Amino acid sequence: MTFTIRRSRQDEGDKLVSIWCRSVDATHHFLSADYRVELEQLVRSFLPEAPLWVAVTKQDEPVAFMLLTDQHIDALFVDPDERGSGVGKLLIEHALSMSSTLTTTVNEQNEQAVGFYKKMGFSVTGRTEVDDLGRPYPLLNLVRG
Repeated sequence: MTFTIRRSRQDEGDKLVSIWCRSVDATHHFLSADYRVELEQLVRSFLPEAPLWVAVTKQDEPVAFMLLTDQHIDALFVDPDERGSGVGKLLIEHALSMSSTLTTTVNEQNEQAVGFYKKMGFSVTGRTEVDDLGRPYPLLNLVRG
């Protein structure tokens, strides 16, 4: 399948939150149910307004998105139905077209994401014992470039 990268639109908020939910449910089995609900509430409050890069099908249907701040990938989520399609790689390549050095953080327990970033040429530069909200979900700091 062929994908195109474009900026998100405000009317896509529900679809993008749905992609986040489906992606997290498929890869973040380590999260407690309560924390998963708390995170979704946070995502619903900011994602629709965030300046995202969105990967869309020929029918302009979003299937993945990335939040990129300068050279830092704050978020990259792919609809589980599109995993393995190359859409995540396409988003990384888009980020690399804007910055030759990229950084990100990823949940250490999200083995699929850790493997993806390593396959994309990222290396681990550090580790924290807690996530950005201070919860006991270790994060890995990654860099490419």
